[in-house]
Amino acid sequence: MATRSPAARVLIAGATALAVLAALVVGGVFLLRTVVDPLVGEPTCTAEVGGANTVVDLEQARYAATIAAVSVRRGLPARAASIALATTYQESKILNLDYGDRDSVGLFQQRPSQGWGTPQQLMDPYYASNQFYAALEKIDGYLSMPIHDAAQAVQRSADGSAYAQHEGRARTLASALTGFSPAAFSCDIDLPSVAAEQPGRQGLTPRAQAVRAEVELAFGDLPQGGFAPGGVESGHQEGSAHYDGRAIDIFFRPVNDDNQRRGWALAQFLVAQAERMSIATVIFDDRIWTAARSDQGWREYGEGSESGDAAIRRHLDHVHVDVA
Repeated sequence: MATRSPAARVLIAGATALAVLAALVVGGVFLLRTVVDPLVGEPTCTAEVGGANTVVDLEQARYAATIAAVSVRRGLPARAASIALATTYQESKILNLDYGDRDSVGLFQQRPSQGWGTPQQLMDPYYASNQFYAALEKIDGYLSMPIHDAAQAVQRSADGSAYAQHEGRARTLASALTGFSPAAFSCDIDLPSVAAEQPGRQGLTPRAQAVRAEVELAFGDLPQGGFAPGGVESGHQEGSAHYDGRAIDIFFRPVNDDNQRRGWALAQFLVAQAERMSIATVIFDDRIWTAARSDQGWREYGEGSESGDAAIRRHLDHVHVDVA
């Protein structure tokens, strides 16, 4: 074996120390991201209800909001959404997986061989959610059961107790995303940077039309306005996105507790979809969320004119959404 000079030994020792230090730094960062906050530095969404705080990433937020929206459209109580969300936390981490145990796929890891649907159907979050709720509604007394027992009654997994560990987070998300906790769900996202679009035949840009289609898919046929073939020329504040075909109003009339809950379910659903659909602004019930100031969450909306109908001016009877 060749004998190394003192200088060479120093260089080798220094390189080794640097390599060890680099490994420790990388390992330390990984540990911090995994144990302390797995979403450090990434856009995130937060639900805050009654002192409880649940954080999800943007992909999880999209699917959690979809699961909650389906429960609202079916007229189910928030507890049904809590059961569904606890289930998907355990089964897929609220991700739409195209793989799983044996032939399981999707948010709920439902199996085509067990009659839940085709693989293609089960990869559709709306279809999979409806299938779960349809099965849940057949369980006698599911609303009075512990959440993990109700989830197990539907899923029949090997370890039904595993759902229990997700109940707190599921309840927090469900309360916000079904509208029972207003202005409780917000996402901190990057401001959309996209090319300008021209309105189409219905008076909406392609991005605005895509949002309209998603709303109808999630919540059904709701009264809408703020756009028209050929565009709108009056009825809104100066500089409004309505004049560019970038905005839609979805109405919840009359103003009452039930419509307020439904309106907040939609408003927070839109925030959950904001990053992927280039949504710039959501306004409802005297509150505003904007992508440009998303780090501030929902803020008081004080920009309406002092004249005119208060329900319209303060957005008490409709959700306004506009896109970049």
